[in-house]
Amino acid sequence: MPMPGHEIEAAIIAAIPDAEIRLTDLAGDDNHWAAHVTSAQFRGLTRVKQHKMVYDALGDRMGGVLHALQLTTAIPA
Repeated sequence: MPMPGHEIEAAIIAAIPDAEIRLTDLAGDDNHWAAHVTSAQFRGLTRVKQHKMVYDALGDRMGGVLHALQLTTAIPA
């Protein structure tokens, strides 16, 4: 069962309320996504820790209902 974009956004926003999220469905199947997540909460964190915050927000859905996520994180200008 794939994971629709609005569910991905909701999970990330629940954990990172100021997140700005841009999603792209890479295969048109709700299973392979690219996400660009911008948040001030990433300030001072390594890229690895930023990504971990997003993956933690998705929890056990990653690798389950969400098969693949190409992730880019950024700090607002």
